Amino acid sequence: MSELTLTGTAAVAAGPNTTTLPAAPDRRGGTVIVSGLSSDAHTWNLVFLQLLIEELGYEVVNLGPTVPDELLESEIRAHDPALVVISSVNGHGYQDGVRVIRKLRAVPALARTPMVIGGKLGISGGSDEARLQELVDAGFNAVFEDGRTEQGSFERFLVTLPQKALT
Repeated sequence: MSELTLTGTAAVAAGPNTTTLPAAPDRRGGTVIVSGLSSDAHTWNLVFLQLLIEELGYEVVNLGPTVPDELLESEIRAHDPALVVISSVNGHGYQDGVRVIRKLRAVPALARTPMVIGGKLGISGGSDEARLQELVDAGFNAVFEDGRTEQGSFERFLVTLPQKALT
């Protein structure tokens, strides 16, 4: 990912801590799709992500939990989003994520759409670098693993999306 120069700052409250981030350029109209995976019925993570992303100036289409791969693909095609965010809490994020990103990247119209995955991606309790790398190799632009990724890294990724991804 290339570095961008941004001006201004925005503060994101994180409990007792506050992280200062580069201000997002005026991105009203930029759409982000937030989705769970087909095997994951959790909703709180998706609502949290929606609120965070909206706070950073994006419109959010929240597809909710247990989203079939085909529905995810059709919604991405329909909205042509600036970013797709896939979240998992049930521990099957790695397995489901590899499957869904390979399907999505096989569609020529979606080959350049920025897509990330995050949350609890495995059930072993430890981080597995090879699995994280496989998610990137399969087509995710970034992976944000629960308990491994520092606070604020997703926000920094979001505010540094290339401008061309927003048109």
